[in-house]
Amino acid sequence: MRRFDLGSGGSTALVSTSSFLVVGAILFTLGALGVLIRRDPLVIFMSIEMMLNAVNLTLVALSRHLHSMDGQIFVFFVMTVAAAEVVIGLAIIVSIFRTRDDINVDTVNSMKG
Repeated sequence: MRRFDLGSGGSTALVSTSSFLVVGAILFTLGALGVLIRRDPLVIFMSIEMMLNAVNLTLVALSRHLHSMDGQIFVFFVMTVAAAEVVIGLAIIVSIFRTRDDINVDTVNSMKG
């Protein structure tokens, strides 16, 4: 259990590790649904980022629960890979948008112009 200060009133709340894991699971599920249901590439990239942040939240919560820095160090590497993925993904989307009017994921099957 972790204590969090809720403001200047002096009240605190107890938040368990399982609460963070539940929030992480909900965020990951919403991200997976966004990837599977939506066809807009920007929304798909945002959903992938949501899934990565859900995993980061889970890693940090478990790392804090186990009193280990391993999860937090791994989060640093996941965030680095996520930043590189966003840069490359947005460059591909801009490249496709320059050659086509429609950037629907179902109709784009090759990088040929």
